[in-house]
Amino acid sequence: MLVGGDDVRFLARRLVILSSEDVGNADPRALSLAVATAQACELVGLPECQLNLAQMVIYLACAPKSNSATTAIAEARKDIQEGRLIPVPRHLRDSHYSGSEALGHTGYQYAHDSENGIVAQEYLGVEKEYYKPTQRGFEAELARRLEWIKERLRQGRESRERR
Repeated sequence: MLVGGDDVRFLARRLVILSSEDVGNADPRALSLAVATAQACELVGLPECQLNLAQMVIYLACAPKSNSATTAIAEARKDIQEGRLIPVPRHLRDSHYSGSEALGHTGYQYAHDSENGIVAQEYLGVEKEYYKPTQRGFEAELARRLEWIKERLRQGRESRERR
C-alpha cells in the first residue's frame, strides 16, 4: 500500500481501527500498540516508519481475534431502532440536586465501597446481555470475570430474598 501511494496516516488509522474492530478484547494491548504505531509514524516519517507499520501488521495478524464488542454495539443499536427502549433505573439517575429524592432518585450503591468492588443492583432494568465474550486470548479472562461477577450478584440477590 505504501508503494501504491497510500498515505502513512491512512494506513496507521486503519491499523488503529483493526485493533479494536477485529482483535478487540481478545488482546486489548493491540489498541495501545496501534496508537503508538500511529504516533511513531508521525514522529519518524517515511521511510523508517515502514518498520513500525510492518511490526504492527505482524502483531495484529498474529493476535487472537474477537468482534464481540462490534456485535454488542449492533445488538444494542437494533434494540434502540426497534423501539426496545428501557428507562434508566431510578437509583442510577442523577441525585446531586434538590428535588431528586422526591423523584425517587435514591438507592444507588457505590461499587467501590463493597468488598469485591461489585454490588447487586440493577444497571439495565431487564435481564439482557449485549456483550458475549469469546474464549480467545484475554477475552477468555474477561468471560471468567463476568461469570464470577454474575455468581456474586446471584448470591447477593438470594441473600436479600432470604431476609
